[in-house]
Amino acid sequence: MGEQKGYIRNADEKGSVNISEDVIAIIAANATLDVEGVNGFYYSQGKELTQMIGKRGYIRGVKLGIDGEEITIDVYIMAERGYSVNEIGKKIQDAVISAVEDAVGAKVSAVHVHVCGVAMKRNKQ
Repeated sequence: MGEQKGYIRNADEKGSVNISEDVIAIIAANATLDVEGVNGFYYSQGKELTQMIGKRGYIRGVKLGIDGEEITIDVYIMAERGYSVNEIGKKIQDAVISAVEDAVGAKVSAVHVHVCGVAMKRNKQ
């Protein structure tokens, strides 16, 4: 069998389920966007963006670190004006941990929230 790098593997007597880092990053991204006060993800222009896109597990402002069965997650967001940045961060941590652990069954050891800016509230249609 090929190398399992970039996957969380859940195995039992029936076989195994391999979950890609990209799937975990999408779950974390969706949980982040569901938090009130998150305007969106932060994208820098130029070299930093190119470097981040080249890394595994970096999707839509989410970067993963997988060490054995533990996952660390970094999210890079733009907060909406008028919300407490600390409260947004805490809610993101709770939402991401809950969503990823429920969906994947692996332990999330840390969620690091990087608030990279503040933006006007976007019109949700």
